[in-house]
Amino acid sequence: MLIPGPDTRVVELRVHGVQGTTPQSLVDAVAAVDVAGDGLGRIVRPADRLRRPAPGPVLQAGGRPVPRVVEGYVWGGMTSGGWAKATWALLFPFSLANVAHWMLPPVPAGSVSAHLLGVALRALLRLAALLLTVLLVAQVAVISLDLVAAQCLAPGSTCLWGPFVDLPWLRSVVGMAPIALVVLVLHRVSSVDWRIERKHVPASGPVGSSLPGAHVATDPDVPALRVLHLVAALGTAVVVGLGGPLGPLVAPGRHGVALWVCWGLGVALVGFAALAGMLLDDPTGGAPHRGGRWLRAVLGRRPRRVLLGCAWAVFAVAVGLLTRLPDRLPGADLAVQVVAALVALVCVGLGLLLVPAALLARRAWRDLPRDQRPWAGGWMAAPVVAVAALLGGGFGAGLALTLRRLLGHGVLPRGYDYIALLWGLAGVAGLAAVLVMALTTGMVRWSALRRGEEWAREAALLHSGRARDVVRAARAWWWARWQQRHSHHVVLIAAGVLVAGAVPAAVLRLREVDPPGWARPFAAAGVVVLAVLALSLLRAVWLAARRPDTARQLGVLADLAAFWPREAHPVVPPCYALKVVPELVSRVREHLADPGTRVVLAGHSQGSLLAAVAAARLVEELPEDQVARLGLVTTGSQLQWAYQRAFPAVVPHSSLAALSGGLNGRWRALCRGTDPLGGAVTTWGRQVFDGMLLGVGFLPDGTTGALPPAQRGPTGALVLGGDHWLPDPQRGPFPGRRWAPGVNRHADYTSDPEWDRAVAVAAGLEDLAAPTAAPGLVLPVARNAPGPTSSPDVVPGG
Repeated sequence: MLIPGPDTRVVELRVHGVQGTTPQSLVDAVAAVDVAGDGLGRIVRPADRLRRPAPGPVLQAGGRPVPRVVEGYVWGGMTSGGWAKATWALLFPFSLANVAHWMLPPVPAGSVSAHLLGVALRALLRLAALLLTVLLVAQVAVISLDLVAAQCLAPGSTCLWGPFVDLPWLRSVVGMAPIALVVLVLHRVSSVDWRIERKHVPASGPVGSSLPGAHVATDPDVPALRVLHLVAALGTAVVVGLGGPLGPLVAPGRHGVALWVCWGLGVALVGFAALAGMLLDDPTGGAPHRGGRWLRAVLGRRPRRVLLGCAWAVFAVAVGLLTRLPDRLPGADLAVQVVAALVALVCVGLGLLLVPAALLARRAWRDLPRDQRPWAGGWMAAPVVAVAALLGGGFGAGLALTLRRLLGHGVLPRGYDYIALLWGLAGVAGLAAVLVMALTTGMVRWSALRRGEEWAREAALLHSGRARDVVRAARAWWWARWQQRHSHHVVLIAAGVLVAGAVPAAVLRLREVDPPGWARPFAAAGVVVLAVLALSLLRAVWLAARRPDTARQLGVLADLAAFWPREAHPVVPPCYALKVVPELVSRVREHLADPGTRVVLAGHSQGSLLAAVAAARLVEELPEDQVARLGLVTTGSQLQWAYQRAFPAVVPHSSLAALSGGLNGRWRALCRGTDPLGGAVTTWGRQVFDGMLLGVGFLPDGTTGALPPAQRGPTGALVLGGDHWLPDPQRGPFPGRRWAPGVNRHADYTSDPEWDRAVAVAAGLEDLAAPTAAPGLVLPVARNAPGPTSSPDVVPGG
């Protein structure tokens, strides 16, 4: 530990979590003022009455006061506010497909078969993502070209303000204009990116790094992938508008020849985009000297412009060739069905290939405890892609069915009846699943109360001598633990329910069998479910734009999805991590340039991931004397129970251990057992034995092992390894500190008096008993361990 000198000061740089926060609440002040940043990424400090930066509260450490500067990095403006950001919710299936790429299992080094499986999985994911774009355009064509232009605006139709006169050119333009608008929106959304304020700081970490988030980097293929999606969208519009997958509309003479040529060019555009998207490499394995050289040359900046210009030209020619629309668009039904079938086949292939890929990667986590291993054995990407595909189809069908009901006119393609049946069966199965889950949860809850689970012993040890708090805490501990253990099961159940509804609907459609009589109630229920789905989504977008504070769930999902760079799908919100992390690194570098300054990165919830990635890059880039003045505090973090399990290739368990070793005990994690979204980060396998809290965790050298018993801090917290377990409700109140009554769960970690102690330890100003491997320590079996002693305040080492 470095000995603090008279000029020592601590800079506490805080990073908030999802759904944003106010600058004032981030820095615990009644007013805050910007001191750096560009308006999107804001560095703020507490302000005085003249709106000047004010010093933070003095930090008591080592028996003397140390000056402290409190700063906060506010990034919420990148993901919330305004219509542009709200409409990203309409593209949520695209975001799910993009997130699925980062959930793929790691590729073991030296394994040729694992490498080939990884290449195939990435190719299939990009193909599935491109097919989602094609499906969106095909569904828009069903609404605008078939339902509105061909049927509603047909001569003599009484739809809307009819009857209408025969204006074929106007009908063609009205039908194709919404498709062109959708393509322009996709182009605009996929082109938005955040400007990094500090240009001299790289946006990604060193290649081959073993620390968290090393692979979170900008994909150099994104501009090419964006153009391929736009080309596929325009080609799909041409094929569907001119007649469908089986061939163009019939017309005499040169008009018919022109239709065939334009239709063939549309098919070629879609085929080229699909093939090129599969062949593009990703940033972790691609290199200019590998097999993608020719494709990168073909998809260079100027060739991309030419390709996109040609696609728009073909689209314009197709609009001109549609001199007369029929009363029904003949290829709309078949186009949607073909695309849906291709998406289903790709999802099945992805799921099958994930099985051997996960088995080959299993050696990376087979020695970990079961609750530390990846979700679904590393197979989690498959259900996420399936949910994305089925949600994409459901959103489009829901909008079409709702619009037909509002128009009171028109006939939708026959395939939509089977989509309604799919969602009807899924809705009934989902309701049954919810009832079963509720019943199971109640039974498990009752059984846990009878047995006295270990979590209750932890709560009793933490709240010793406060019987009322023990009861309140134990109830919250149980529900928090239940949500963490089973949150990924919700995704698996949702995917299973949707697939279970899709199978009978697909079988009936393939056999050209109309839904039987017993299925009609399910189809009717499906129409209701799809309409509610579409209207709820539009309402959520409206609220997100007009009143962001009322659309918290939508904002949380958008914030979580927007962390990941564009990889499988380019039409997703820009990755804020590629801006936040470099700017955090740059700010820390500025402070550490002063030899008397120590910097503590403090991240809450999603901010803990951003802070950990920034700390990892600083550990690799800075000299040792500056790294020794760097610390990390995470609160309410999902790094262990969620991120290392959902994204085993990006945030593996070994990377967290390496970061802990690089910081040499200066990574402190504040945890509450009542927090359903956050948990332990540096320890696991915790047990209460003979009034002691024991566990396994990270050691200062980056290895793992058994830890000495937890110490009790002066404010009642139990410190096990790098984790500070906070009593919730808090002990106190304490003189001179803000008081937060009740069970706080995931909120307001800075109000706990243990916060200052954790910051002091992370800054290297206090030295808790360093966790070392306890020789000969054997953890007892929890269920056979006695409960807490009558005086559990006496904790060895406390």
